[in-house]
Amino acid sequence: MGMDTPKQYLELAGRPVLMHTIERFRDFDDSIEIITVLPENQLRFWNDLQKKYAFDIPHTLVKGGSKRFISVQHGLEFVNSPGLVAIHDGVRPLVRNETIKRCFETAGKYGNAIPVISPADSLRLEDDKGNTPVNRMYIKQVQTPQVFDVAKIKKAYLQDFDPSFTDDATVLEKTGEKIHLVEGNRENIKITNPEDLFIAQTLLSFIS
Repeated sequence: MGMDTPKQYLELAGRPVLMHTIERFRDFDDSIEIITVLPENQLRFWNDLQKKYAFDIPHTLVKGGSKRFISVQHGLEFVNSPGLVAIHDGVRPLVRNETIKRCFETAGKYGNAIPVISPADSLRLEDDKGNTPVNRMYIKQVQTPQVFDVAKIKKAYLQDFDPSFTDDATVLEKTGEKIHLVEGNRENIKITNPEDLFIAQTLLSFIS
């Protein structure tokens, strides 16, 4: 983001991005257990933000690791009941209830589900020999939440880290499981660049 404040704490519609994200899951199911994994040096800052904004949605706060893979491992240690677990990016505050529902329903049938959307732009593949067009009908952009059977994803995360692990689905896939795709929502952007905040501000009015 090019800013001193980590992106999950930047203000969106008057409150930190992460608060909007947590609210999405509370609104989907007010009985859902929420586990929030953050870098250790940000835990106190997050607690201060909760007081400042009177944010009172219950959630378990967990210390993260040096990379996302380790942070997910730490979070999964606090999932102690059988069933399904959703792993979501804290900077995706615009996920729709319908997307979350599709993920849970499909994972309930098949053991996992990840939301995807089709790219709107034309695509080309570039390598050391040049570049060639890619049929975008066969390309999907992956989003979160990615929902898994608890036992299967916890077992998958017992593996050693591999650079090929680009998301949680690739971790599970390496154990031999087939990944199941569901329709995501185009507004479910990952806030990464400064302009994303402006886009999210506009999109927020369409999903609230």
